[in-house]
Amino acid sequence: MEKETILNVGFDDTDSPKGMCTTFLAYKIVDLLQKQKTEFLDFPRLIRFNPNIPWKTRGNGAVSFKIKTKNPSKIKKQIKNLVSKYSDTENGANPGLVFFESDSIPSEFTKFSKLALWQLINRNNAKTFAKKNNLEIHFQGNGQGLVGAIGAIGYDFQDHTLELLSYRKKSKFGKERKLSTASVKQMQEKTSPNTFNSFDTKKGRVLITPHGPDPVFYGVRGENVDSLVYATKIIKTTEKLDGYMIFKSNQGTGDHLKNELTFENMKPYASGKISGIVSNTPKIVKGGHVFFKINSNNHEFWCAVYKPTGMTKVASNLLKGDKISVGGGVRKASKHFPRIINLEFINIVSLEKNTTLSNPQCNKCHKKMKSKGINQGFQCIRCGKKDSKKITTEIPRDIKQQLYLPKISAHRHLSRPLQRIRTINKSSKFDKSLSWFCVYGK
Repeated sequence: MEKETILNVGFDDTDSPKGMCTTFLAYKIVDLLQKQKTEFLDFPRLIRFNPNIPWKTRGNGAVSFKIKTKNPSKIKKQIKNLVSKYSDTENGANPGLVFFESDSIPSEFTKFSKLALWQLINRNNAKTFAKKNNLEIHFQGNGQGLVGAIGAIGYDFQDHTLELLSYRKKSKFGKERKLSTASVKQMQEKTSPNTFNSFDTKKGRVLITPHGPDPVFYGVRGENVDSLVYATKIIKTTEKLDGYMIFKSNQGTGDHLKNELTFENMKPYASGKISGIVSNTPKIVKGGHVFFKINSNNHEFWCAVYKPTGMTKVASNLLKGDKISVGGGVRKASKHFPRIINLEFINIVSLEKNTTLSNPQCNKCHKKMKSKGINQGFQCIRCGKKDSKKITTEIPRDIKQQLYLPKISAHRHLSRPLQRIRTINKSSKFDKSLSWFCVYGK
């Protein structure tokens, strides 16, 4: 009998702003392997890495999957051919493909993957890693896709979500997506909290459709397979779609912000969180954006909250001395500012009292007393009653001790929505009998 091999496959950077999609390539590979009765050991994995990478396309997602096969060399050849066929190298894609034959994933992979979540990793580091760990790699262009390919294989899920991506037929690529807004709203109402971030009720805006020319028609994020498949039955569209595939993902986990930012590691494009004390009065600039500083471990850090996030009112109401924790991505220094953390959340730990001093009031006349001069106290001009000190009045704060998140329409793929704040999903066990892959008309 032929020996069965456990094969891990990872790939990334096969798309460009002008077209194609790494997840669509995964859909095509899975379709081919399913026809050959290949055994899948888990859901295909869609891993979103550091969203601040300047050369990323859309959600900075890489894909991996784990299969069992008696003919790894044949499958590798087929996958290489499909990666070559479905990579938009003409428009700047730099695909990377990695094969790793093993049932267990070494800790080196996991460390590499964790770094890719919040740092900028040089592609040469990925090539060095591959050589050191005897990985079979293939790449085109500059090989930037190797970073995500290795990271997707090594990702260690502490929490996860699922995403059902529905794909278009080739004749529809680049054409306007038409679906019923009312049906998406209804889908969210019927499937929440098992799905999330599908519809912005405040703006009446659909959040499941991309806007580019890629093959994805819509993507529904959620916690289990049944809810996602049910969602597809509620969403109404006149377009005949090709099929769908469900990915296990780190979307909606906030994993990119778990790293603690420090003075030493706050490099351009890094992601993470930091705790400190507000050290200046927030400044509102043209466009309504808000900038302020926090002091953490005797270092000051600039923070920016942009108008589209919907968090500018919170930021502008901060006072010196407020204790907060914030998370976001580091913008590189410019002519006017040093490095700035573009905020994705503000968690208010404690608020300073907002007090003001005013002249005392006459209890008899109910009028404010007038100052008699420097250090001479105060006197009522009606009855002559005197007082020596000003009174302290506390002004209620317009913000509370709580977590503030951006508007739902300003969430990034990795942003943890409010309904998932205390949710850890480890229950979506892979079962081959589940409807995780479907090509319509078959």
